[in-house]
Amino acid sequence: MCDCLATPAALAPSRRRLLGGAAALAALASSARVLAADTPLPDNRIGPDAALARLVQGNARYVAGRSTQRDFSVGRVARTTGQRPFAAILSCADSRIAPELAFDQGPGDLFVVRLAGNFLNDDALASMEYAIEVLQVPLILVLGHSNCGAVSATIKVVQEGTQLPGHLPGLVNAIRPSVEAAQRRQPANLLVAATEQNVRLNVARLTTSEPLLAGRMASGAIRAVGGVYELSSGKVSLV
Repeated sequence: MCDCLATPAALAPSRRRLLGGAAALAALASSARVLAADTPLPDNRIGPDAALARLVQGNARYVAGRSTQRDFSVGRVARTTGQRPFAAILSCADSRIAPELAFDQGPGDLFVVRLAGNFLNDDALASMEYAIEVLQVPLILVLGHSNCGAVSATIKVVQEGTQLPGHLPGLVNAIRPSVEAAQRRQPANLLVAATEQNVRLNVARLTTSEPLLAGRMASGAIRAVGGVYELSSGKVSLV
């Protein structure tokens, strides 16, 4: 008959293993806390071409399903001291788009301004000026997307005279010039053409905006580009 009562001597190795495991976990947690506290802000002081290349490469990883695995707690303490984004994104507010994910970037890498239709109003322009003047961001990307509801609504207003409630007419008025310009070309797909035109128009507005942006754009110190995010694939195509 077996002795079912273990002796203290028999339990000792198990206790040692348990205590050793607990100590290892405690050390790991402590190391993670130190890493999170000591990790400095990323050195994102790069030129506009390098910034664009970084976005393109990040989007390629995202499309291929090879996005970087990140511990978002790392660097949290450092981010309380400031921010160093390398690009500013003027994006649509559509819930299906997240620029940080689409470009495979971490917290503090992108300065993102979002509003339906990704157009440049006074508030969005002021935010872009802040990114350039204060944060010294070298690149602005205007990001539209396929099947944009704001552009689609504007097309209905232009073509059918649809009446929209509340403040929505203001949004339509901002996008209308792009729809009308695209419509004059009689494209096969007006929504696609108007979405691209809306991106190009707002890039042009940024490029010529006075007094803070136009001179720097002309000198090449900063750059504004446009892209369209394809919902079905996640790919951003420059336009």
